[in-house]
Amino acid sequence: MQLVVARIGRAHGIKGDVTVEVRTDEPELRLAPGAVLATDPASTGPLTIETGRVHSGRLLLRFEGVKDRSAAEALRNTLLIAEVDPEELPEEEDEYYDHQLMDLDVVTADGVEVGRITEISHLPSQDLFIVERPDGSEVLIPFVEEIVAEIDLAEQKAVITPPPGLIDDRAEIASSRDSEDES
Repeated sequence: MQLVVARIGRAHGIKGDVTVEVRTDEPELRLAPGAVLATDPASTGPLTIETGRVHSGRLLLRFEGVKDRSAAEALRNTLLIAEVDPEELPEEEDEYYDHQLMDLDVVTADGVEVGRITEISHLPSQDLFIVERPDGSEVLIPFVEEIVAEIDLAEQKAVITPPPGLIDDRAEIASSRDSEDES
């Protein structure tokens, strides 16, 4: 099984280093020197990590064969993919790999269907579920304990308790405003 472990950012310096957006809880294992990673797009890889270091709070990597800024910049936005044992699970009970969460049905605690998780965005402050609604629109759900009440992998669903306005349709919000204005 393959797991996205990082996304390559901008070039750093002139010797081929790149910044990376880490997407794994185990960067010391998955992004260590000598690791060979598949890429998306596949045409840019596979890439072998030559060196890694932290600079100003960001992880910098250098890959074998990438010796200058131009070559490093050509890798920008490439996803780095590690091969993972399918039986390997996160260490903590409330931790999940992206592949476990993809395509889960999202429902409210009272059973109202919200949609299906199509993507997970990893931001510095929190992760976001990008949920495709039945009408094709998208809603962003912060993956925080206060909102995502339960992940049930056996039932293939995520149960949420959204605050007012998070998943409400704009039409519903507008109609409730109109009825408030009429009062």
